[in-house]
Amino acid sequence: MPAKDSPEAREGQRIAKLLARAGIASRRQVERMIGEGRIAIGGTVVETPATLLTSLHGVTVDGKPVKPPAPARLFRYHKPAGLLTAERDPKGRPTIYDRLPRDLPRLMPVGRLDLNTEGLLLLTTDGELKRQLELPATGVERSYRARVFGEVSQARLEELIHGIEIEGIRYGAINADLERRTGRNAWVEMRLREGKNREVRRVLEHLGLQVSRLIRTAYGPFPLADLPAGAVDEVRQHDLVAFRKELGGKSPPRNGEGDRDAKRRGGGEFRRQSQSPPPRAKGARSPSPFRGGSR
Repeated sequence: MPAKDSPEAREGQRIAKLLARAGIASRRQVERMIGEGRIAIGGTVVETPATLLTSLHGVTVDGKPVKPPAPARLFRYHKPAGLLTAERDPKGRPTIYDRLPRDLPRLMPVGRLDLNTEGLLLLTTDGELKRQLELPATGVERSYRARVFGEVSQARLEELIHGIEIEGIRYGAINADLERRTGRNAWVEMRLREGKNREVRRVLEHLGLQVSRLIRTAYGPFPLADLPAGAVDEVRQHDLVAFRKELGGKSPPRNGEGDRDAKRRGGGEFRRQSQSPPPRAKGARSPSPFRGGSR
């Protein structure tokens, strides 16, 4: 968020951005709410998301005053397979919100995990942080482990570092490693920075592999580590602030550059944790930099 004395803060910011910062909804959702006439300033309905404001004073949503934005909060959630990353489902299927503890604040998912994909799902109170983490331009790395059936070589996986086009869709650089193989079954680790819809599954299926299990093991510097399935915990505020400063002050790496840099440094604690097998222990507590979780 801009400093109070910055030119952007003095001149005003788009109302959708401010409401996203306040945790009302994502920018896109706010724009839809404006179109529905649900947002007003001093009793006057807002007609355009291009409206500029220096604060949320006098702004209401569905007639209720909007509170000033609190500091952003970020949570890790170990999403089990079989849950939708959605608030509700017309077909009545269970969603992550059906399973999350009731004492949590209003949370928005950072990206999505498919119904049958499990592992780390970040949740935040801050729409602007959500957008920062999701944008391909910021280059935040996502890590996955996939259990596959079929024939694939390390050499074939390494070709993905140059990106690949499938049915007219271009996927960016993917750093993929064959972890281990038992017969025709194997575990493959994949690291990417775009996160297009069903990207990992589509790329692996394009290689002729059947995906029987897919786990997201890390998002940026935040690992799944030993967080039990269904558990949630909060990233410490100090670590979140440090990460946002780093996120705002660097350019996204070129294809493969980030991975080469990590190898020169010998990898970090988060990278090593993200390569670990999926957690099995029940009731295990997550390590620093996270606060105690709940089931």
